[in-house]
This record gives sequence, structure tokens and C-alpha cells, in this order.
Amino acid sequence: MRQICFLFFFISISLHAQFQANGIVKDFSTNKPLPFATITTNDGINFISDVDGKFSISSKKEISSFTVSYIGYLKTSVAIVKDKKYYAISLLQKANDLSEVIIGYENPALAIIRKVIANKRNNNPQEKLSSFEFKSYNKLVVTANPDSISGKLDSVFVQKSIGKEFTKIDSSNYKFKELINKQHLFQTEKVSQLQFNNNTLKETVLGTKMAGFKHPIYEILAFNLQSFSIYDNSYELFETKYNSPIATDALLDYNYRLLDTVAINGRQSYVVYFKNKKRSKATGLEGVLYIDQNSFAISKAIMRIKGVLDISGIHEFQYIPEENIWFPIRKTFKIVKGKNDDDIKILGGTIQFNGDDEKDSKARKKVASDYTYLISNTNNFDIKYNVPITITKPFIAVEINDEAIHRPETFWENYRKDSLDIRSQKTYLALDSIVIKKRIESRLRFGRKIINGYLPLGFFDMDLRKIISYNNYEGFRLGFGGITNEQFSKKFRIEGYSAYGTKDGNFKYKIGMATRVDKSSNSWIGASYTDDVKEIASTSYSIEKRPFKLYDPRPINISTFYNYVSWKTFLETNLLPKTESIWEISHSVVEPKFNYVYNLNSNLYTQYVMTTAMVSLQWNPFSDYMQTPTGRIEIEKRFPKFTFQYTQALPKIWGNDFEFSKIDFKTEFEKKYLNGQKTNLLLEAGYAMGDVPITHLYNTSPNNITKETIMQRITFAGKNSFETMYFNEFFSNEFVYFQFKHGFNRVKLFKKVRPSLVLVSRMAWGNLQKPEQHVGLDYKTLNKGYFESGIELNQIFNGLGLTAFYRYGPNQLPKFEDNIAIKLSFVLNLGL
Repeated sequence: MRQICFLFFFISISLHAQFQANGIVKDFSTNKPLPFATITTNDGINFISDVDGKFSISSKKEISSFTVSYIGYLKTSVAIVKDKKYYAISLLQKANDLSEVIIGYENPALAIIRKVIANKRNNNPQEKLSSFEFKSYNKLVVTANPDSISGKLDSVFVQKSIGKEFTKIDSSNYKFKELINKQHLFQTEKVSQLQFNNNTLKETVLGTKMAGFKHPIYEILAFNLQSFSIYDNSYELFETKYNSPIATDALLDYNYRLLDTVAINGRQSYVVYFKNKKRSKATGLEGVLYIDQNSFAISKAIMRIKGVLDISGIHEFQYIPEENIWFPIRKTFKIVKGKNDDDIKILGGTIQFNGDDEKDSKARKKVASDYTYLISNTNNFDIKYNVPITITKPFIAVEINDEAIHRPETFWENYRKDSLDIRSQKTYLALDSIVIKKRIESRLRFGRKIINGYLPLGFFDMDLRKIISYNNYEGFRLGFGGITNEQFSKKFRIEGYSAYGTKDGNFKYKIGMATRVDKSSNSWIGASYTDDVKEIASTSYSIEKRPFKLYDPRPINISTFYNYVSWKTFLETNLLPKTESIWEISHSVVEPKFNYVYNLNSNLYTQYVMTTAMVSLQWNPFSDYMQTPTGRIEIEKRFPKFTFQYTQALPKIWGNDFEFSKIDFKTEFEKKYLNGQKTNLLLEAGYAMGDVPITHLYNTSPNNITKETIMQRITFAGKNSFETMYFNEFFSNEFVYFQFKHGFNRVKLFKKVRPSLVLVSRMAWGNLQKPEQHVGLDYKTLNKGYFESGIELNQIFNGLGLTAFYRYGPNQLPKFEDNIAIKLSFVLNLGL
């Protein structure tokens, strides 16, 4: 959803300064650009050239001159010429290169960086200060510079066999310039209070305003454009983490070069350029660090990644003499279109675009996206430190109250550094009408629902999972279902479904309702009635939200189900920090729909009653959450995650037949590497004690059908299932399961063939007590363990892939081919 919101605004600022000029800095002898040269105006403002030597300087005052300096080169002073907007500067090399800042006998930049790393603890405000708080004002704009756009009307010709033929007048650039002269494409403002205490940093949004929207799009507010701290080992730029240039192991990943020395806040700072050693621009940062010569603290930082998009983050600091520390006072984040088609890592993954390289960009006509850019400016003020601070709800990283989205204009006038210019004022007015006219809010709402598997139909969201599915018992399962939405009521909901199996000829249905009892913790109390079928011995956690899939391949081959008629009452809540939980009491009549008898003390059961109490809880202790007026959002998913479920039979209550307890546990871990690879670990265990029929034991998720040849057994692969284990081959009342997956980067074989290779290993151990109680099925136990390994070649073409697995170990089958499973895979990436 974040990617969708970003692309929606970015695809769909002119600096109003009294003086503005651009230019480039080059080596006089080689004519090569000098990246990150220092440009200082006569009024003492520093600017810096980019990686291509290009620079832009602006000032609200008239300036008469500026100087350009670069370590190892002679400083040059340039006089401002009236009406001249572009300056090409060539610098001459010095004879005594770097002599004034050499430290020892090694690369001086390496010596400086080592001291920065060694002194991080003393210079990091989150470690040196016991507490701090401040307010911040942020303004984010998507816009373009009108002066860069040609407003000419172009004639479009089509090549014919003899000459060219005129077809139409192209006025797109003219219309775009007219639009951008009047307004920006998008803008949003935010005022926040940030508090730090006891290693907890919390942002409370005091006010937020988003052009065109009565209610802000919280996914956009949740974007982490750039890290708050420059001292962490990982630096985040546009939702993607990179190894920091001052991480503990940074010298392994980066090259450094000393560029210059400049004064910031009256203190001298080294200017050190860094660049990732790897050739791929998608894997690392480059930029400049300004380093205090006395404390070796960061006094300014410029972080950048460059590909088809050029993304930069600037951090500025203010020196606090009383604490001998540099405190962050300003952040700037910018995205412009780059000039090549290198893959680029943004939004947590490596994304490929068809960009423009230097040769082709001159040949084709520029379009609106060539001029469009995004810029975000954040200014911190009212800074307090080492004072008593109490953080309410510290488990919430970002909190947005109801009042924040309804602030009057007087509120914004108090916090804006500068009053809104005419373009910004018109942006709010224009986008408000455009969003209403084009029903953009409704479209975004529609997109959110679809991604989560629902089709909004007025006050009712139809569940797309219920329309059609297939399994060997029901045949085609045709149905309709869903849940009422906020248009029906924000405090009451009704849900349900009905389905018909073409093979078993029976209807299944569910009806339920709930009422909200607490808004902040999203707590609901409800009840439901269900008459349906379920796979035997399957493990499902009530708290887990079933992800939306166009199809669910595994049930296709399942034949053994049980029918359950269930009455249930429940409480859903997020009351406990960083958890979601369901507490329920249910009464079910269960009837196995296969040849099975449960023999308990010579009492034979083909149908039985189960009255149980259950708690299902998911705990994400390392994730970050945003509390909004409409609910709680997990804005930063971190691992490990833990899921726990406990089920207890209630003896002698409502006709319950059995006494038993079940404990289920699952933990997931995921690590994304800077090179784009990913490792997933999954550990799951279950233990059922007491009198438990086979319908409620464990089958450890098999996904192989009983056919003679490998080709006959080709079906679709599951996500975490044993692909070589046959259905109903093993049952356990206690088990442990472990899965390892490692995914490599997608490899481009042909233009449209880019498979991703994933290595997979799975293993399980289990035991079944009192196997004589289960009559009718021929099965084995997992006492000796079960092992399989294989490879997945996913997304070979249009989401389709191929997987192959091999079964080995104590439960390996005599025939070699029976241990092999080849499956198809399908991956639909919705950008979640």
C-alpha cells in the first residue's frame, strides 16, 4: 500500500528566492567534475556540489560573490554577474595536496572516520543525553520548476514511406507549465512533538494537513523518509536500510576521501566524501560527512542513492556548548529523476525502472515526470534536554489524535517558518476540488479494500476469498460473503457468508455480529454461528489475518474434512502493548466426513461435542506502531514475531465429550540484506494433552498427492507446507517444525524472464500418544523426523515459477522418484 500511495502522488518547488544560480565545478586539467565541492556565498551560507559536480545556490538576499573550494585545489572566488544564471567553475590543483590535514601516514579520511566511530557514544544525543524533546514543522511538496519547462506547442509527425506526415499539436508541456506556474502537484504539512526518554523515541502529531483530503492518508505520514539518528549502524533512506558510513564495520563497505575543511557554527569541520565499494548503486550510499575537528561529531551529513531516481537526505545540526554535542535541527529529503536505469533500492526492496541514460535522454522529448520532484523540509525548534519527561503509551511510535486533523489556519500560522506563498495557497484550493471531482479518496479506499481481499459495495465489503475455491471433498465451492464497513457503522458490524459445494452438495454458512467497546485499543465483543467444513488436523491461529490470494493452491488436493456446527462468543482487542489477541468461548458439534472412529475407553465416537475456551495472541515486540483516529497501524515490521494459542476444553459444560488442552506456538524471523537477498526462518510447535480426536491433532501441513509418477503429482506449491509429504501420511499430538528459506536477487535471463532463486529446507519431529484410539486411517508418526530440501525458481514469467523438492532422512521412501516433488508456484506482488 505504501508503494501505491507513493507512486500515486509522485507520478500524478520552485524556490521563490531573490537570487538563484546554478553551475558546475570541474578540474581545470582533466575537465572532470569535482563531486561535493564547497560553495560559500559572501553572506556565509554553504552549499555543496552533487556527485556530478553540479550545484545550485539560492538566497533571499542579493549576493555579490561566492567562493568555491575543494581539498587539494586552489580556492576560487567568483563575482556575480547580473542576469547570469549558470557558472562553470574550473579549479587548479595545489602542489602540496592534503598537507594541511594529513593525520599520520595513512589516508587521512580513514583516520578521521575511525575517530568518529570510536566517539559515537559521546556524540549521539540518544546516548549522551538522558532525555530530550522538541517540536518540528514539516512540509512535503511534489512540484516542478516552471523555468525548466518549455511552454512551446509542438507539432507531432509520423514517419511514412515518403517523408513525415503531420498528425496533431502536442500541448502537454504547455499545459503542464501553466499548471505548475499556479500550484504544486501535491503538498502536506505536519507539526509534531518528539520526546525521548528511557531509550524510547515517540512522535506525537499535533497537526496534519494534506492537500485535497479531509482525512490524511496515514500510509504517507508513516513513510520514514530518512533516519532520525545519523549514528545508528543502519541508515534508512526512503524506507530502505543501508549500512551507515559510520557503522562499526563501515570501513569494509566504504571508501573515503577528505575534501575540505569548513566552519559550521563557528567550529571547524572536516568534509569527508564516502562511497560504497560495490559497483551496484542499489546496494549502498554515497555522500558527504562534515565532522567536528575537536569532538569528531557529525555536524552535517548528506546521504544519497542514485539510479533512475536520485534520492538524497540532508541532516543539519546545531552545536550546544553546554553539553558539547551537535543536536539535529533540520532535515531535507529530495527525490528527482535520475539519468540512468540502474536498479534502485527504495521502499524496502530493489525496484527496476526503464530510465533514461545520457544518450537517449537527448533523443526523446521530455515529459512531465522529467521535471517533477519531491522535497520534504523538517525544522526542529523548542528544544529541551535533560529535563523530566513522561511519555504516554511508549509502545506507540507515532500517535495522531482526532484534533490533529482538524486544526484551524491560526494553528498553522503559529508554526510555519514562512507564510505560505501564492502557489502553496492555490495548491490547497485546487487539489481540494480535484480530489472531490475525480473521487480520489474513494479510489484510494477502493484500492485498500481490494488489496486486503474485499470489494466495497456501499456499506458492505464483499469478501473476494469466498467467491470460488476448489478441494477434493466439496469440488467447486461457490459462495458469497463479507462484512459491513464504516459507512454502515463505526461501532457495530455484521459479517457472514454462504457457500455451496458442487461435489458434496451441501450449503455452508456463517453469521456473526460485534460491537466496539473501546476505540483506542480497537476492542470488539461479538458472537457468531457457523456451519462449515475444515481440513482435519490442520493448525490455524485465530488471530492471524488470512492474506488475500487470487487462489489458495494447497486445498485443491485435500479430501479429508470434518463438519463443525459452532456457536461462539469472543473479545478482540489490542489492549496489551504491541499485541493483537482474541479471547473466545465456543461450543461445537463435530462430525468427521471420512472413515474414522475415535475409540475412547471403548466408547466409539463418530460425532462428538467440544466446548472450549481459547486465547490467540500475536506479539510483535520489535515493530513500530502508529495510532490514528481510525485504528492502529504497524508502520515498521520488525522480527522476530511471536504467535501463541492456548485451547482448553471445558469439562461437563454444554455437553462437552472430552477433556484436553492444546498449546500452539509460532515464531517468524526475517532478515533483509543490503544486497537485496533475504533470509526467512520459521519455528512452529504444538502440544495436545488429554483426549483429542484426530480431527484436532497435527498433520504438519502436507502438500503431495498419492500418484504413481512425478508428472502426475505436479500441482501448485504451498507457502510453508511439506511438498514431498503425502496427505494424511503423518499425525502427531506433539510436534516441532522448522523451515529455512534464503532468497537471492532476481536474475535477468531475458528481457521478461527474471526468476528469483530461493533455497528451502524443512524438517519436523513429532509423536502420537495412544495411537490405538484412532481407527479408520492408515498413518505414521514423526518420531524419527522428517526432512526435505529444495529450490524455488519463482516469478520466471508473469508471476509463474517452478519448484523442486527432495525427501531424505529416516522417512525417505524406497523408490527414488517417490521422494521427488515438482510443483508450480505463483507470486502476485501487490506491494504490501
